[in-house]
Amino acid sequence: MGACDREELREVSAAVLAVTAHLSVREVLQTIVAAARRLLDAQYAALGIPDGSGSFREFLADGLSDAQWRAIGPLPRQHGLLGAMLHDPSPVRSADIRTHPRFEGWPAGHPDMVDFLGMPIVDGEEILGEIFLANKRPQPGRPHRDGGFNAQDEELLRLLAAHAAIAIVNARLYERGRELSIVEERQRIARELHDAVTQKLFSLRLTAEAAAALVTRDPQRALAELDTVRRLAADATDELKAVVVGLRPADLAGDGLATALRRQAELLDRVHAARIRFTGDQVPKLSGERQEAAYRVAQEALHNALRHGEPSRVDIELRRSGRGFTLRVTDDGTGFDTGGGSGPARPAAQRRLGLASMRERARSVGGRLSVTSKPGAGTTVTMEVPGGC
Repeated sequence: MGACDREELREVSAAVLAVTAHLSVREVLQTIVAAARRLLDAQYAALGIPDGSGSFREFLADGLSDAQWRAIGPLPRQHGLLGAMLHDPSPVRSADIRTHPRFEGWPAGHPDMVDFLGMPIVDGEEILGEIFLANKRPQPGRPHRDGGFNAQDEELLRLLAAHAAIAIVNARLYERGRELSIVEERQRIARELHDAVTQKLFSLRLTAEAAAALVTRDPQRALAELDTVRRLAADATDELKAVVVGLRPADLAGDGLATALRRQAELLDRVHAARIRFTGDQVPKLSGERQEAAYRVAQEALHNALRHGEPSRVDIELRRSGRGFTLRVTDDGTGFDTGGGSGPARPAAQRRLGLASMRERARSVGGRLSVTSKPGAGTTVTMEVPGGC
């Protein structure tokens, strides 16, 4: 292998490594443009990525001085040969670009270009952009090849264009992944607010109404209700903070899932007319994710029962099941039609959101959720999680 061949190999290697390194897509594409100009002995090289509105989102060049860039002015539009290459995946090789039928001349201040090699950057059938070279020139020790760029140059530029495509596609995937993460975080916050804070605010409102009704005829009881209002408000504040920073529910920070569910039942039993009871076992060796999922499912089931079901009794049960556990929330309220009807006093949109939230939480920890209900016959929500992590 000669010295020139080794130098070409190093240049191609640098361009390939730039694609996989932790560089911005602009830095990668600039590396590829510079490598293309050096490898193919061109005076000028450029790469453009369209913006979807007739111009270029990115337009990078190598071989131009700052003064030349300023003299050229605004970024080129997608017209003439530049526009044609964005709609035809075939390369363009010409000994004199000025004779090409799509050539429309140079803007004022643009350097004169003669021999030309252009290559669309493609991914499958989609044209992502274009890379092109102009003015083939000899290097020391390399004889000038008549007719400017040749077939070997075309193949090498095709290789570099392929790596440019990888960089562009990777950038797109990263951006889509980032957008998906933002959407998922928004959904998490919406779910947490619905599951955790809404229930406490609903209870707080009922308690405040009760306190207002007692102020004149039973001040002592009104003070007791206001004390509960203060506690509920503090709990709601803690839950909201936990949602914002992605922490576990405040009640779970103590003695585990069973204790947290018992405290929740005791609090709601004080606030609501329905009798709310917890029975169950401490379930050892549960991950934080599984404890939180079960706690949130129980909260949602309780909220749905108390707000929509008008029950006289709600029972929460937590039992070991092998190395896993079963959580069951049963009420004797109005129930609803699980086949699609929303039932009396239970808006369909709220029902769908609540059930979807509970099912998603169960799935997220490898469990499953079932709902049994009939109008007038109460509701049972069961979450089953097998053993394991």
